[in-house]
Amino acid sequence: MNNPISTPYFQCERLDVYRIAVKFHRSLVPLRQVRGAADLRDQILRASESIILNIAEGSGRFGADDKRRFYRIANGSAMECAGALELLHSRNILSDTGYQIRRDFLIRIVQMLSRLCGPPR
Repeated sequence: MNNPISTPYFQCERLDVYRIAVKFHRSLVPLRQVRGAADLRDQILRASESIILNIAEGSGRFGADDKRRFYRIANGSAMECAGALELLHSRNILSDTGYQIRRDFLIRIVQMLSRLCGPPR
C-alpha cells in the first residue's frame, strides 16, 4: 500500500510527524537494491521502522510521561538514521540530492519529536 493516509483512524495517523516518518521510510526503499552496504542499509531501515513504531506506540499511550518516553526513543532512532545517512553519503551510495532530501525529512522529524518530548505545558 503506497497510498497516503486519507482518513485518519488511528491516533498516530493524526500526527504530522508520523506521516513524515512514513515518507522518510518509503524514501529508503530503493536502498534495498544497493550492493556493498548491507550493514548500513539494514541499520537505517531498522532505525526508520523504529521511528514509526515508537511514534505509533507513544500516540496510543494515555499518560504524558509514557507518551514522551516513546517519543524520546523515536527521536533517538531518528538521530541514528542521521548518522547512517551521513555514512551512506560519505560512501557515495547516496547522491548529494538524495542525501539532502532524506536529511530534510529527518530534521523535520527531530524538530517535531523534540516538541513532543518537551516538558508538559
